[in-house]
Amino acid sequence: MARFLVIGGFVAAIFWIYSIVDCAVQPATRHRGVSKGAWIAIVVLIPVIGGLLWFVLGRRRPGETGGDLFIPLDDDPAHLRRISEAEQERRIQQLEAELSRLDDPRDGDATGAGERP
Repeated sequence: MARFLVIGGFVAAIFWIYSIVDCAVQPATRHRGVSKGAWIAIVVLIPVIGGLLWFVLGRRRPGETGGDLFIPLDDDPAHLRRISEAEQERRIQQLEAELSRLDDPRDGDATGAGERP
């Protein structure tokens, strides 16, 4: 019986260490629910249960998109594939015109801080 307790403790310790390392090396975008630091604290302070919670609830799988993860349309590959090249060129020209308008020294302070309401 004592042998099973020793083996179980050894397996639990290995799982605990693996959970800590896995949680720490994942980028912040792969953490669900709470922040990366909070997940590390949960896994460290609640050894086996924290690791189970991490793998079941906290770890976002590769390719999984979460409802709380926002990708702007200009960076979304699926959206970029849907729009035509002409639409992309029109959008690029629109953004360049907006940038040049903001950088125009004749407008005064580009931040609008020098303007009066």
